[in-house]
Amino acid sequence: MSEGEPRVALTFDAEHPDRPLCPPGNADRILDALRDADVRATFFLQGRWTRSQPVTARRIAEDGHLVGHHSHYHARMPLLTDDGLRQDVREGEEAIREIAGADPRPWFRCPFGAGHDDARVLGALEELGYRNVHWDVELEDWEPWRSAPDIARDAVDGALARGDGAIVLLHTWPEPTAAAVPTILEELAANGARFVGIDELDGPR
Repeated sequence: MSEGEPRVALTFDAEHPDRPLCPPGNADRILDALRDADVRATFFLQGRWTRSQPVTARRIAEDGHLVGHHSHYHARMPLLTDDGLRQDVREGEEAIREIAGADPRPWFRCPFGAGHDDARVLGALEELGYRNVHWDVELEDWEPWRSAPDIARDAVDGALARGDGAIVLLHTWPEPTAAAVPTILEELAANGARFVGIDELDGPR
């Protein structure tokens, strides 16, 4: 890799939406844009979402994207007991394996990022064969006032400012995110970025 080709890992958390601007088929719009640009991304699947969206969940894996685990119930990991945490992770893994047809290990993303720096949570995840993957660029694309141009601009600026190995946090359900993805792909590519899965980075956070 040359100095002019910073690696960027676009990551998408696939979970049940709880805000406005989440039309049906939004995740597939994102997948279409990634396919058209021949870009591989990383998707962290919530177990319950995977069971409710089996066709899209399987498409994510079949399209060649890296599949990670985003818990089963999308609870804040530090609030769970040790047994509850293990059960949540196991249930989510079972759903992802069964429905998406992919093994999400060792990639895990704590819902809300809660627990990414908690020794108890990280120890339990390690016991189950996972390591948490945090992010470098957070776009708050879940907020209803965030527009597609805002998300695209901040994703590009944030990734380029972070430099090689930037991990960008996005979500599959906000409509402005789906609208922003083609611009993100185009502008980062124009700036010499190379898109990778997190498995192509050295020790992702």
